[in-house]
Amino acid sequence: MTGLPIVIGHRGAKAIAPENTLASFESACRAGAVMLELDVHLTADDVVVVIHDDTVDACTDGTGSVRAKTLAEVRELDAGSWFSPAYAGQRVPTWDEVLELVGRHPATGLLVEFKGVWTAEDAARVTSAIDAAGLGERSIVQSFYPETVKALAEAAPHLRRGWLIERVHEPLLDICAQLGVMTCNPDVELVMADPGLVGRLHEAGLQVMVWTANELAQWKVLVEAGVDAIITDSPDRLAGWLAAQPA
Repeated sequence: MTGLPIVIGHRGAKAIAPENTLASFESACRAGAVMLELDVHLTADDVVVVIHDDTVDACTDGTGSVRAKTLAEVRELDAGSWFSPAYAGQRVPTWDEVLELVGRHPATGLLVEFKGVWTAEDAARVTSAIDAAGLGERSIVQSFYPETVKALAEAAPHLRRGWLIERVHEPLLDICAQLGVMTCNPDVELVMADPGLVGRLHEAGLQVMVWTANELAQWKVLVEAGVDAIITDSPDRLAGWLAAQPA
């Protein structure tokens, strides 16, 4: 790697706006995020929505499984008041809404996490919309689940893929090669414990996008290790700090 890492906004700008909402994504774009990290799920009527958990409990005023609710039922929920009264009325975004927002920000891309195990048919509901919006070159699709990464390869072999890890699988580099990923994205604690992991991944031709780093001490280690991107809840703070660093 040469230069400084790019800034990726975790669920948008999670520290200053309700995560995975249009307000959060707009804030991240304006704060200098080069990519938006976000999470996709399907509703009962097979519409793609952007929300982290497989239930609506944590970040809306509702309860229950996303997959058990229709789009209309999900859209009735308030996804902003839990964070601050200032964000009352924010909704769980549809995938089309997010793609439209990113389309208005030509300098911003997408890092899309697929939660759980997806089939190629269901994954195509997400990837085909990326293509229809003309955002394929600005998008990376990823998952913790190798089965889902394989489904993504089947659904959209032309899109860049990533594998998220929270422990060092063995043989790590062989698995990455088998999955055909271009980036292997570790938990920040893995890199803090073993900065040499970044070099080993780079030697294998992989990029490294680390999640989720919110502290200055972490950023310093990650920059020294040569990571390609830092995923953070505070893209505004990270972008400002990086702007003050020597190239």
